[in-house]
Amino acid sequence: MLDETTDELAPYFNRETLPKLLITTCDRPGARTNKFCKELKKMLPNAEIKYRRGLDLKKIIPQAMQRDFTDILVINEDRKEPNGLVITHLPEGPTAHFKLSNLKLSTEIKRPGGMSAHRPEVILNNFNTRLGHSVGRLLASLFPHDPQFDGRRVVTFHNQRDFVFVRHHRYVFRNNKKVGLQQLGPKFTLKLRSLQKGTFDSKYGEYEWIHKRHEMDSSRRKFHL
Repeated sequence: MLDETTDELAPYFNRETLPKLLITTCDRPGARTNKFCKELKKMLPNAEIKYRRGLDLKKIIPQAMQRDFTDILVINEDRKEPNGLVITHLPEGPTAHFKLSNLKLSTEIKRPGGMSAHRPEVILNNFNTRLGHSVGRLLASLFPHDPQFDGRRVVTFHNQRDFVFVRHHRYVFRNNKKVGLQQLGPKFTLKLRSLQKGTFDSKYGEYEWIHKRHEMDSSRRKFHL
């Protein structure tokens, strides 16, 4: 696509910027949300956690830009259970709002593998539409360019019927023909609620796409990503 060479994510794909992520939460997060943030920090290289302490997100954005963060990830919750993820790319957007569900932390996974600090490989599956391509580029830009293959760590974003299944594995070569997978966690599912131009602005933001539940969920054959 022609506009990819000049869009907001072009500096990342042209290797002009390196991802530096700020992970934050809703105000006064519960214990499970805090644990999820810590596991995300392990999954995403070069990420830091800062707690909101009542600060409005629009005030956090300029502070993050001054400190050269490239993205802010906000974990929202309902009744102490993480239920939403906002990713806003700095300095000019875009901003994606996802519903988050089916979260399993590494402590809740049977026999999870040990996690190394190596830069992971990233796999994007089935982001085939123009909207899907935009979302896939945003997710890819959260990770450093050059994976360290000797760490054998993989983060997969698999889109199926507009649900994005996020999985984190370590692979092990059993022999010349067999590869084993160890699940590392966290594992969770994302569903896009909106894609907005620019950084986070719930009042005046210009939306590229909004999920209209009653219209869009009635068709089982039309998918958007």
